[in-house]
Amino acid sequence: MTKGRLEAFSDGVFAILITIMVLELKVPHGTGLDVLAPLVPVFLTYVLSYVNLGIYWNNHHHMLHATTRINGRILWANLHLLFWLSLFPFVTGWMGENHVAAVPAAAYGVVSLCAAIAYLLLQSEIIADEGPASPLARAVGRDVKGKVSSLLYAAGAGLAFLNAWISIALYVTVALVWLVPDPRIERRS
Repeated sequence: MTKGRLEAFSDGVFAILITIMVLELKVPHGTGLDVLAPLVPVFLTYVLSYVNLGIYWNNHHHMLHATTRINGRILWANLHLLFWLSLFPFVTGWMGENHVAAVPAAAYGVVSLCAAIAYLLLQSEIIADEGPASPLARAVGRDVKGKVSSLLYAAGAGLAFLNAWISIALYVTVALVWLVPDPRIERRS
């Protein structure tokens, strides 16, 4: 399979996921601003997940741009990442509809953690195939940012049972850290 085909398939999945998420924003019955109040938690979780999927899409694009070839292990690692990302619409809707309750907030953290790990695995498979001198390997180095993000997601999932808003703060922090595209890869490719 060519790199272009993998990118096209992945881009299609990202587009579908974002479309599915926006469908959770139900049109309110009524014309006053007061009918929007119940939608605020759903909208805010949508924004968080939209930003997260955008971050994954952006960094996935840069990672594949720095990749020269695709093998079967990379294909499966990419599908693994897309699997976890495909759960974002579910956990986004669940968390938003339940006003950031503990179990949905923890589930959001678990899905976020699994997606982060899957991204790191995809990155590792590409580096294993292309070698330690590859542009991607040189760009990410030890990838402290990626590993710290995973730890914050794990902490957020656990802390949801203490206070779900702490979890949300951790998830937002990770998103803010990654909001600017990762320049390490852009500079090397």
